[in-house]
Amino acid sequence: MIILGVHPGYHEAAACLFDDYRMISAVSLERLTRRKIDGGRVPDEAIDECLAIAGLRRREVDAVVLGRGAFAWRYYRHFRGSRLLEGKVRQALGKEKHKSMERELLRAGHADSASLFNGGKFLGDFGFRSTTRLTFFNHHLAHALPTLFHTDWRDALLYTSDGGGDNVQYSHRVFRDGELRTLFGGDECFATPARIDSLGLAYGYATQALGWRINRHEGKLTGLAALGQPSAAAAIAAHFSVDAEGQILSDFASNPELRQFMFETAKDIPREDMAASIQEVLEQVTLESVRRLLERHGVRRLGLSGGVFGNVRLNRLLAEETDIDEVFVYPAMSDQGLPAGGVLQYLLERDGMKTWLDARTPLETLYFGRDWGRDADKVFAATPGLGVVSDNPVDKAAALIEQGKAVAIFSHGMEYGPRALGARSILASPADAGINDALNRRLSRSEFMPFAPVVAEGDAETLFDIGARNRYTARFMTITCDVKPAWRSRIPAVVHVDGTARPQVIRRADNPLYYDILAAFKQLSGLPTMINTSFNVHEEPIINSPEECARALRDDRVDYVVTEDAVYGATEDAVYGATEKAVYERESGA
Repeated sequence: MIILGVHPGYHEAAACLFDDYRMISAVSLERLTRRKIDGGRVPDEAIDECLAIAGLRRREVDAVVLGRGAFAWRYYRHFRGSRLLEGKVRQALGKEKHKSMERELLRAGHADSASLFNGGKFLGDFGFRSTTRLTFFNHHLAHALPTLFHTDWRDALLYTSDGGGDNVQYSHRVFRDGELRTLFGGDECFATPARIDSLGLAYGYATQALGWRINRHEGKLTGLAALGQPSAAAAIAAHFSVDAEGQILSDFASNPELRQFMFETAKDIPREDMAASIQEVLEQVTLESVRRLLERHGVRRLGLSGGVFGNVRLNRLLAEETDIDEVFVYPAMSDQGLPAGGVLQYLLERDGMKTWLDARTPLETLYFGRDWGRDADKVFAATPGLGVVSDNPVDKAAALIEQGKAVAIFSHGMEYGPRALGARSILASPADAGINDALNRRLSRSEFMPFAPVVAEGDAETLFDIGARNRYTARFMTITCDVKPAWRSRIPAVVHVDGTARPQVIRRADNPLYYDILAAFKQLSGLPTMINTSFNVHEEPIINSPEECARALRDDRVDYVVTEDAVYGATEDAVYGATEKAVYERESGA
């Protein structure tokens, strides 16, 4: 059965495609439109890309699973009176508005999306069969389910936290004895008044107060926090509490009041202290909530998802300061990951819990975008000013990295989620701390955290505090951990001021080129780790296509690009250039 998951979110709209329980493709809209956190509509381009990767057409889709995001006015069928008249006038003038399904359900006081939505018209307009099944998913359940589906856990607390979705900012679910029980955060919350309790939104407002953009630059605060003192933490924390059931509450009357408080708090203290303060409150209040739930329900595993858990320092604290056996942070933890969770909800409702649990599989990689294969090499070879530096990609790339060069890797399908994990990454030596500033300048970035390290599974515990509790989630760069003291001075470019790093632990089976370059670099340098930072310029999404990659190379964002077949660089460094493309293609068999 071919199932399409779609989230028309106001930021991070995305789509994914499943064949029953197997995910085939997944793409966020921003990677295609090149507009950061693009959304506010049905992500047509992402739908088409997911289907193209699978070689399918829209009429071959058996089920469409939608998030409660932004839909054009014409697809709602409940408008009456002045709202109906206004909509018709706007539609006639070509100025039709998009309306939030979540807000319309709140007006109605229930969660029955289908009763408000003209599903038949939607399916017809978007090219699906009239017999295609159409359903909607719950925002926080879709966040939570992947953390259970991609583990073999017998029990767990599934905890979600974000700026808000489906009228709540958190959800708590307990899995035990083959049953999943919702404690808080289900569809019943549409019938209750909205609560002003979001730590994620408070963190976002702090980001705004320091001059950055909400829902985009929160990671800057996470790094900056280690450079300051939490001087305002007590004042912020005084407005938040955790009740006996582990629910987070606040005394703010409205989100504008919360925002104003964060701005006023930030006015008179250094920005480092403001970052440290909101980070401290996020950590301690969330920790208290999670601890209370774990103690109350006696489970040993912790699944985390939602945009708040993009905060890797928070994730480490929850792993180390709770009595659990393992933590797993879903790597597409933000709203990009909702389509996949929505499909998992559909499958759970279709098949029941036992069948769903029997189908669980570990998450091996996130390479769910288009794999360009040797078409990428053809683009690079045909780009004026670029040429082949070597047809020995592993050894040449390792040698260039050891010499201090920045080498981008373009291999496999683009990653699903916010992290570059070896398909669209920039690789560099971790031995020189100065490379952080130099590479950030080339990428027009202003970052306060060091670059992340990549390390082979066999070396991970030698360099980092990696164990049973965090090993699985560390494969996806979703948690920080201590760097062993003996290594901190040897790999300064990947060590934060607090002695931690955010490693990606890799295995050869998942990406042989990535793994082999690391192994060759280790042999040359004696260092079993390299820098991995995302291949993107500041304020742009991670690159997707070979044309974008070639442009970045020509613009001197990186020194070289490595693929499965060759290393590419500027023509003056090349063995041969674009004019000898035919020779290269013949020799390489492209």
